[in-house]
Amino acid sequence: MAAMEDVVDTFDSAFTKAVDLGNRLAGKDQEADLWDIADGLLAGAVQYWLYARQPCGDARCEDCLPINTAEARLTELKRLIGQLAAESEYFHAPTDANVGRA
Repeated sequence: MAAMEDVVDTFDSAFTKAVDLGNRLAGKDQEADLWDIADGLLAGAVQYWLYARQPCGDARCEDCLPINTAEARLTELKRLIGQLAAESEYFHAPTDANVGRA
């Protein structure tokens, strides 16, 4: 059970540090474009994710099956991004174009 807690702690720590970095960058430069900061953080996260998700080289490795080709890694990355986005408290915004207004 401790191993699962370590995974959650590592995920939460990385998540929190990425958000903190974005906030620090935005706080340092009041003129900074928040979209540019967010895009840069995302680009770095994608780069690291792709680096970390390289297959082991064993064509029969079941753990690597979802990521054993570039296309498979991209599919897995898109799936994960969709899941994380949908779970975000910021996924739906009150200013979304499809929000009903009375």
